[in-house]
Amino acid sequence: MAEKTNQQVYPLAPSNGNPRSDEESNTLQSKELKRKKRVKLAIYIAAFAVFQTIVILVFALTVMRVRTPKVRLGTDVTFSKLNTTGNDTSPSINITFIAQVRVKNTNFGPYKYDDTTAIFTYQNVKVGEVTIPKGKAGLRSTKKVSVTVDLNSDALQTTPSLGNDLKNGVLTLNGRAKFTGKVELMFVMKKKKATEMNCKMIIDSTSKTLKELICE
Repeated sequence: MAEKTNQQVYPLAPSNGNPRSDEESNTLQSKELKRKKRVKLAIYIAAFAVFQTIVILVFALTVMRVRTPKVRLGTDVTFSKLNTTGNDTSPSINITFIAQVRVKNTNFGPYKYDDTTAIFTYQNVKVGEVTIPKGKAGLRSTKKVSVTVDLNSDALQTTPSLGNDLKNGVLTLNGRAKFTGKVELMFVMKKKKATEMNCKMIIDSTSKTLKELICE
C-alpha cells in the first residue's frame, strides 16, 4: 500500500489578505445590533402614529360629533277631561290631558334648551298650547317633562268635520314645537342645535284614550 502523504491544513485568510481580529468582529456585531434596534424603534413609532391617528379619527367621528336631539310626545297620555257639547252641525270640544314631552339626547354632552311653546291644532287651526320650561337633557339620556294641556274648539269658525269625527269617535290633533339650545362637549365646546317636535295624536273620544301616536 502506498504511504499517505502528511499534509498540514492552514486556516483561510480573509479576501483582503488581512486576518479579522476579534475586536473587529465585535464592532461589526455591535453595529448590526444597533441597526436592528433603530429599525425596531422606527416600526414602533410608525405603529404608534397610526394607532394615534385612528384614535383621533374615532374620537372625532363619535365623541365630538354633534347630533340633533329628538323631541317626541310619550304614549302615556292621560285624559282628565274630554267633553263634547253642541250638535252634529255645531259641536265643540273641551279637552284636558297630561302628556310627557321626551327630549332624547344622543350626544356625549348635555343639551340645554330654552323655554318653548307647543301648539296643538285641529285641521291646521290652533285649539290650544302649552309652555315647556327650559331644561337640560344629560349626555346620552332622555329628559322627560310632564305637561298639562288644555284644548278647546272656540277658535274653529265652522266645524262640520269635527261633528263627523266626534260621531265616528275619532279625533285627530297635531302637536308641534321648536326647541332651541346648545350641546356642550368637553366643557369647552358649545354648538347651537335646534330640533322640532311634530306629532299626530289620534284620540278615541268614546273611551277617552289615545288610540295612536305618530311622531316624525
